[in-house]
Amino acid sequence: MVEFAIALPLLLLMLLAIGEFGRMLYQYNSLLQASRDAGRYVAGKAWDRTLGKIVLVDQQQDKDLVSEARNIAVYGIPGVTDDSQPVVAGLETGDVSVTEFDAEHVQVSITFAFQPLLGDGIPALVGDEIDLNLNLVATTVMRAL
Repeated sequence: MVEFAIALPLLLLMLLAIGEFGRMLYQYNSLLQASRDAGRYVAGKAWDRTLGKIVLVDQQQDKDLVSEARNIAVYGIPGVTDDSQPVVAGLETGDVSVTEFDAEHVQVSITFAFQPLLGDGIPALVGDEIDLNLNLVATTVMRAL
């Protein structure tokens, strides 16, 4: 019974670490799927056939694919409503980058700061605390159609 009492905190810590790792993978998978959805949306609408190049923002036609792609990446829809919820809690449109990769490809990148349930850091005995935040980056490059 004494051995169990000694080993229990370590086992619980390992169980918590495994759970946090699974939660991180789940959020990364959601971010990757969101970047693919936004990339697919932009790739389908970015190519201007008359100019023969990628146009992400067109002032004449009032077309702003960048903001629509950001909304798709964060909320799953091009237009935001009052009751729209982000696909990952804490994700904002400022975390999404939509750019031209080259003459025929578009790139959607999402950078998200993963925060464990334990908090931002672990206090260290010497020096600064150990930072637990990880930056998750999901990037998708697709050819404009």
